[in-house]
Amino acid sequence: MAILETKGLYSGYGKLEVLFDINFEVREGEITVVVGPNGAGKTTLLNSIMGIATIHKGQVLFEGQDVTKVPAYKKARMGIAYLPQLGNVASGLSVEENLKIAGYLLPREEVPERIEEILDMFPRLREFRKRKAGTLSGGERRMLAIGMALMRRPKVLMLDEMTTDLAPILVKQVLNKVVELRDEYHQTIVMVEQHAKRALEVGDRGYLLVSGTMRYEGNAKELLEHPQFAKLYLGIIK
Repeated sequence: MAILETKGLYSGYGKLEVLFDINFEVREGEITVVVGPNGAGKTTLLNSIMGIATIHKGQVLFEGQDVTKVPAYKKARMGIAYLPQLGNVASGLSVEENLKIAGYLLPREEVPERIEEILDMFPRLREFRKRKAGTLSGGERRMLAIGMALMRRPKVLMLDEMTTDLAPILVKQVLNKVVELRDEYHQTIVMVEQHAKRALEVGDRGYLLVSGTMRYEGNAKELLEHPQFAKLYLGIIK
């Protein structure tokens, strides 16, 4: 059963339409991967779900409830965490301070315990809890950003291009952590990724978005193994 879905979604920014008739679903406990070339509308899909983009037509449903017109801050309280590609860590604050700020929706007395739980999930961050986030490596900052999103115990975690600009070994580490969050912590994850092959290898359900329209939906590994994947990805065939 889908915990999050869009139905017949047309959206964009102001009068500009970017997405056309998007039917998309996220199943509980799975990694849902959205891939596609630059400019395909992948980030716009996440922005539409969160209430940041302009929705011209269609619906966004969360746990069966129509949340199309619900503002982003209320969706965050309902359990949707959205981690944008940039600007998600305060470089001048320590790891611990970043996590503390990210727990703003929690009762104050729960914050210290939740920080310890997050540091258990990300042992590397425990070593650096007093260090300023700006001194961390690119991969460590991505881990901190994910940890910050998890502070609020979201029902769905949406990640936008978490591996951009990372070295291949760090891309692997970040994606391995995403798999661990699914397998060990039963976290439901939506992942928009430029590293299509690696992301589809770890995903459960895959979507291919090209020029604002869905060209494929189904099993992630079947999409990766599709004989016409390259041509689909480039929009040469439909």
